[in-house]
Amino acid sequence: MSQLLDGKMVSGKVLDRVAQEVASMAKPPTLAVILVGDDPASQVYVGNKKKACERVGIVSQEHLLSADAGQAALLALVQQLNTDPDVNGILCQMPLPSGYDYDEQALCRAISPARDVDVFHPENVGKLMLGEPELLPCTPGGVLELLDDAGIDLAGKHVVVIGRSNIVGKPIAILALQRNATVTICHSRTRNLAEITRQADVLVAAVGRLHFVTPDMVRNGAVVVDVGINRLEGRKVRGDVDFDAVAPKCSWITPVPGGVGPMTISVLMKNTLAAALLQMRS
Repeated sequence: MSQLLDGKMVSGKVLDRVAQEVASMAKPPTLAVILVGDDPASQVYVGNKKKACERVGIVSQEHLLSADAGQAALLALVQQLNTDPDVNGILCQMPLPSGYDYDEQALCRAISPARDVDVFHPENVGKLMLGEPELLPCTPGGVLELLDDAGIDLAGKHVVVIGRSNIVGKPIAILALQRNATVTICHSRTRNLAEITRQADVLVAAVGRLHFVTPDMVRNGAVVVDVGINRLEGRKVRGDVDFDAVAPKCSWITPVPGGVGPMTISVLMKNTLAAALLQMRS
């Protein structure tokens, strides 16, 4: 019988710890969120981040730009926020609108590393690679929080990650290595994928394809972490793992929704607090 890695419950614990520390500060941290365009899904994400800020006592700033504002206007806003002494964290909701001349990599480089609460700036990615991170990427950091809460030690385990994105797949692999796991990264060119995934003690699915992971890809007793968010009709979301079919084989498994998603936002709050504390000491 599998047990749930309950992101709603664990996220609540993380947020409570952040709120307690924020309450002890003379001045609460401030998170500036930039939203370009009016994509409904992005609006929902930004709204959820605002609610989390309210819960923990972090000041939330919203900066809205039209979809056609352009790269120059976006970078000018980022520079303004970089130099605002009241702003501790900066986040630009992605993806940026398609059909316009936006450069997401240039945007990531433009945000000050000290305020980069998404951990996308090359300087912060380099610190992560060296094992010296000051902040953890939000989704990978959330996965670690889930595993830690369940008492799942990665040392000596075989962690298989499906997906090699810079946002999820690669940083999760790096963090697992730093916890003394043996790590395999699989992707679209991987041969005999199911043979590899069946070797996993911990299987992380971050591929972005609905129900991609099926029971034949999972060994009995594995821990399965589903990072996928696949939108169905209406506001329903489902993961990369065929939950109902795979869950009976697992020792632990994340649901979608209610698994990794809430953890991403709670680690964002944790990062905003940490960034504020680092800036106070510098």
